[in-house]
Amino acid sequence: MSLLPAHRQQHSLLPDFAEVWNSLAPATGLAAMFGTHLLRVEDSVDDGRYLLRAEIPGVDPDKDVDISVRDGQLTIRAERSEKHEERGRSEFSYGSFVRTIALPRGADEDGIEASYAKGILTVSVPITEPTAEAKKVEVKRAE
Repeated sequence: MSLLPAHRQQHSLLPDFAEVWNSLAPATGLAAMFGTHLLRVEDSVDDGRYLLRAEIPGVDPDKDVDISVRDGQLTIRAERSEKHEERGRSEFSYGSFVRTIALPRGADEDGIEASYAKGILTVSVPITEPTAEAKKVEVKRAE
């Protein structure tokens, strides 16, 4: 589970961690040990809102997606069930997917909205301007 904010890297020569994890986990048994795959995400801040987009094709958002927020951490959980319609090769990922992202300072956890369209989950979080003023702490004399 990543606790770091998601950031896009343009034209990286190295594969991102999600690609390495998802390709090695089935072969090494790590997916079974941890029971999850990483969600691929991208984020940005636009017009006073933190926008997080997660790539989750093939899920029913009403039944298969759970979003929670606690202590400035946004967690997205999803489940994609394998359909046994045809025997053959499949490179699709099935099972549980999870990702935890640290929300930026000033995030309004009560104003979070989410939508799902064409395999992309979009989570929108309003951001208020954090106060830049330092608070003074009184020092009391101890006897």
